[in-house]
Amino acid sequence: MRKTFIFTIFTLLAAGAALVSCDNSDKRGGRTDTETSGEITIVADESLKPVVQELIDQFEFKWPKAKINLKDTTENRGFELIRDMQTCLLFTTRPLKESEIAYLKTKKQLPSVFPVAYDGLALIINPNNTDSCISVKNIKDILKGKVTKWNEIYPASKLGNFDVVFDNKESATLHYVVDSILDGQPIDNPNITAAKTSADVIEYVHNTPNAIGIIGSNWLNDKGDSTNLTFINKIRVMKVTVNDEATASNSWKPYQVYLLDGRYPFARTVYAICVDPQRKLPWSFANYTTSPTGQLIVKRAGLLPYRGDITIKKVNIKKN
Repeated sequence: MRKTFIFTIFTLLAAGAALVSCDNSDKRGGRTDTETSGEITIVADESLKPVVQELIDQFEFKWPKAKINLKDTTENRGFELIRDMQTCLLFTTRPLKESEIAYLKTKKQLPSVFPVAYDGLALIINPNNTDSCISVKNIKDILKGKVTKWNEIYPASKLGNFDVVFDNKESATLHYVVDSILDGQPIDNPNITAAKTSADVIEYVHNTPNAIGIIGSNWLNDKGDSTNLTFINKIRVMKVTVNDEATASNSWKPYQVYLLDGRYPFARTVYAICVDPQRKLPWSFANYTTSPTGQLIVKRAGLLPYRGDITIKKVNIKKN
């Protein structure tokens, strides 16, 4: 991720990525969609549903003859659908592997993979839990089962065991935790709860005092706050630090500015994978997500846009 600084000037760059996708024959294959009309179904990892749906809503508002149906699924299933050419467009949090690209080429398909945004992987707790600062080391120890009780990290806590909850075992969220936080090692905590969806994770944490949920931050954005500085009040978002000991002053929440400058350690890239040589509606929508308009929508959704010239301006406040 670029290490430029953020915030008051936001000049978006024009999108330059062209997407290529789905059926490589010269015929339309029964498709009737155009760049701005027709009906298609696209796929997204469920953890990305809010931001992708917002992009769809705005695209359809601009082009009322277009109808884009969103199918949310697990990351594993999403890659199966794009591999088998059952969809022309997939939103997920990893690019295609070399083996996946090679397989598509054997089918005479040339996929295009490019980044759209950065999403923070958030840790959420019950709103009544005030132990809201945690270190990366603590998180690893919890996930590896080396630490199982809240009072092993927070001595005054009376919450008992950590109850760690994910959306599901095949999600992009869980894959990020294993690959990027645990360096490929498996999760080995006996107190793991598998919810079905990200919404279920939020509800579970809201109702479970000792729970700690791991979820994409785009699910937590308070749409009533245009500054993107507040999260939904059903849960409390934890502050995370790379230091061994977490304090209020050295820990950070997954705000856009901290995703950009690297202070928040768990940032993942959102990718669009498109397979559409006809360059009709899937191709058009994928390009829209990286256009200046699409990137502004990403910003309003609480994610960090991938394409943009973003600058911080320091303000000195004088006390009387």
